[in-house]
Amino acid sequence: MTKVLCIALNPTIDVSCDAERVQSMHKTRTTNQRQDPGGGGVNVARVISELGGKPDLAYLSGGATGVLLDAFLNETGIKLHRYSIEYPVRMAFAVHEETSGIEYRFVPEGPEVTSGELQPVFDLVAQTDADYVVASGSLPRGIAEDTYAKMGAIVAGRGARFVVDTSGPALKAALDKGGVFLFKPSLGELEKLAGRSLDEEGVRSFAQELVGKGAAENIAVTLGTKGALLVNANQAMRVPALHVSAKSAVGAGDSFVGAMVWSLIEGNSIGEAFRLGVSAGAATALTSGTELCRRADVLSLYETEKAGRGTR
Repeated sequence: MTKVLCIALNPTIDVSCDAERVQSMHKTRTTNQRQDPGGGGVNVARVISELGGKPDLAYLSGGATGVLLDAFLNETGIKLHRYSIEYPVRMAFAVHEETSGIEYRFVPEGPEVTSGELQPVFDLVAQTDADYVVASGSLPRGIAEDTYAKMGAIVAGRGARFVVDTSGPALKAALDKGGVFLFKPSLGELEKLAGRSLDEEGVRSFAQELVGKGAAENIAVTLGTKGALLVNANQAMRVPALHVSAKSAVGAGDSFVGAMVWSLIEGNSIGEAFRLGVSAGAATALTSGTELCRRADVLSLYETEKAGRGTR
């Protein structure tokens, strides 16, 4: 059986709610509060599990908020590898303003983590027999920028596939090291990596440049309302956006990655996995607040996209 290990070095408790109107210097009354375990690696594991997979999840947890995170994750049925840290897990907030439809998102940087607290995660990465290792999310404070790069080298060194979804210096270090099987930047993240604005042809060209020099084998770029683009040595596949009545953007990128990995472990091609990722991102936008995609919505949107291929 194909195995997946997801890594969350900077997990969150995601809190979402609704407010009629958000005004500065005024008390804002909220309704419909929801709390979910979150952060890149956590969300990827949750999506793989929702779709029917059985991922492992390695995560860092500490403080009173860590106790709450542990309780949430214990309810998921995911196989957990918890590693203690001194400082509390961060809490992120999303507020949906009902009068405008705008969603405000507040994401703190998270706790400081020592190299000693991180070492057990490296030990697990070195020992695991997982076929896919997915490192997703920001790095906590105090951790070296090349942390994902080092993990990727360990994974690639034993012939497994390393998937990374992060940004900034951590992403650049991982790509400079090479050996990445898949990474999924947004357009903005890719532009930061390139150091310039990119139109669609620029996205394609820069992604092909990265693939050509061995930085990554597959690059899946999300383009917002313009859909997504998959680039590898054999193809440059563009899939239009699936237009849905969006309620929230929280977790859409993580859902994209989770669905792609799940599809791959099910034996599908990278192209079909990419199409399912597009469907999962759209399915997550259908849900409110911090709720992620639902399996039924993902598969329904995938079938809709599949039916429309012949008309494009």
